[in-house]
Amino acid sequence: MKLNELINYMSQFIEKKIPEKYLRNFQEILLGSGIFTIASDLLASIILSIVVLVFLFILISLLFNFDILIAILFGVSIPPGFLTGLIIIKTERRAEKIEKASPDFLRQLSSMLRVGMSFENAMEDLSRYGSGPLYDEVKRAVIEIKMGRQFNESIIAMVNRLKSKNLERTFRMILEARKSGGSLADIIDDVANDLRAIIILKRERRSSVMMAVMFLMISAVIAAPFALGMTGIYSSFIGNLGKGNELIGISNMAAGSYIVIHSILVGFIIGLVMYGDFKKQHMKM
Repeated sequence: MKLNELINYMSQFIEKKIPEKYLRNFQEILLGSGIFTIASDLLASIILSIVVLVFLFILISLLFNFDILIAILFGVSIPPGFLTGLIIIKTERRAEKIEKASPDFLRQLSSMLRVGMSFENAMEDLSRYGSGPLYDEVKRAVIEIKMGRQFNESIIAMVNRLKSKNLERTFRMILEARKSGGSLADIIDDVANDLRAIIILKRERRSSVMMAVMFLMISAVIAAPFALGMTGIYSSFIGNLGKGNELIGISNMAAGSYIVIHSILVGFIIGLVMYGDFKKQHMKM
């Protein structure tokens, strides 16, 4: 049986066994992160990867006398962990692209409203000629409106998919102004200027804290491993002299654990300092 046929068979089995609402929710998560793959096919690939990795790690554990339970744990956890990390990173990068494109989008929308176009027609016109994740979501909202969904419901659903607090406030203000009959063009211009100012402030904050970030990276990558490595060498030297100690036996494990914990904490601090969110540990340099 070919690999594609096996994945298709497993995908059909998953679609029968997993309730449709769960698959639909997972599909929305994938689309929200920019992964355009059928959810059941991706789950089938993950399961197949787990089986292959578990088999490989079991062989490695038998060859190198490694704990088989830890080998199985590694094989089971790597594919889901990799997929989770990929979804988080792609979702954050997509949200950042959307926020960067939003001031220009709002300015174009304001210009179209000033020449007399309705809000719905302006949104539809922008969705035809723009490119990027923001315009893709606008295009989806326009299609939903044409299919009979209420305008406000489509816009709110689009905002929820964008996962941007700034854009959520922006479009809710636009909808409220649309209800009250205010000047949409002026409001949208003001909001676009505010969003542009926020983006500039974020960029300046990242630049101003770069020295602190470099210090944290050096401490995690060089200083802490070097200091603990010297501790391990000293412990081995003391052990060779015959001056045994119970602490020497666990020093290597303690040092390794400290490096892992220290690196994780540094990643959280860097995310909090540079992006205002401790989850954003990936560096964009």
